[in-house]
Amino acid sequence: MLRIAIAQIDLAVGDRRSNYEKVERMLSSKWVESDIPTAVILPEIWDVGYVIEESHKYGDRDASQAAEFLGKLALKYRCWFTGGSVLALTDKGAANRAMVIDPLGNYVASYDKIHLIPLMDEEKFLLPGEKGTFFNIGDIPAALAICYDLRFCELTRRYATEGAELQFFAAEWPVSRIGHWCTLLQARAIENMMFVAACNRVGTTNGTLFGGHSMVVDPWGEVLYQGGMTEDFAFIEIDTSKVKKARDFLRVFEMRRPESY
Repeated sequence: MLRIAIAQIDLAVGDRRSNYEKVERMLSSKWVESDIPTAVILPEIWDVGYVIEESHKYGDRDASQAAEFLGKLALKYRCWFTGGSVLALTDKGAANRAMVIDPLGNYVASYDKIHLIPLMDEEKFLLPGEKGTFFNIGDIPAALAICYDLRFCELTRRYATEGAELQFFAAEWPVSRIGHWCTLLQARAIENMMFVAACNRVGTTNGTLFGGHSMVVDPWGEVLYQGGMTEDFAFIEIDTSKVKKARDFLRVFEMRRPESY
């Protein structure tokens, strides 16, 4: 069993302190203790909002500030942070980076967004990630992705065929395409017989309204949680034994014939 905590929030653009304080307040006011391990997921670039063109001003060197901040919260609440990306600065440039922090506050894994969306000219301001990221929450194999990655079924399929039972998505997905968001999340869960947990931001930046509708979907495509268009913090318990049952029943992976595609 695993408990997922979705932190669907609005973001203060360019204001790291305000966003940190909001996350801290939300956890302080909404947290409920549990014996079940808990994984918290935040939206895409939750630390400073979508200011990728000004990464030199707002970027976080190697995501160190965010790692320290989340590490303290993870230790306080004995929880995981599994996604929610930040604007990270590296020696080679800026990256849209999701992090995994364990309940002891350790920074155990990271993922840089592989697929940069041309609609937002992301390739002009960000370095693309070069590989996927796997990690374990106890005995649950999990994986990370960010926003536009959702449109690339190949990434999720690779995660699934290599054993992932749960994929986390962090996003800033606009309301104008929120139907795609909901449909694609269910599709990724169904076609790979895995759990999908996704956190999308709400609010408006530069005239773009973000669509919320954060979701948790089980291996059969059942929506266990769906947020609305306002801020929300929700706990959703999942039973990952459903993954093996679905895969054993449908046997999709063993029946694949990639040599014929």
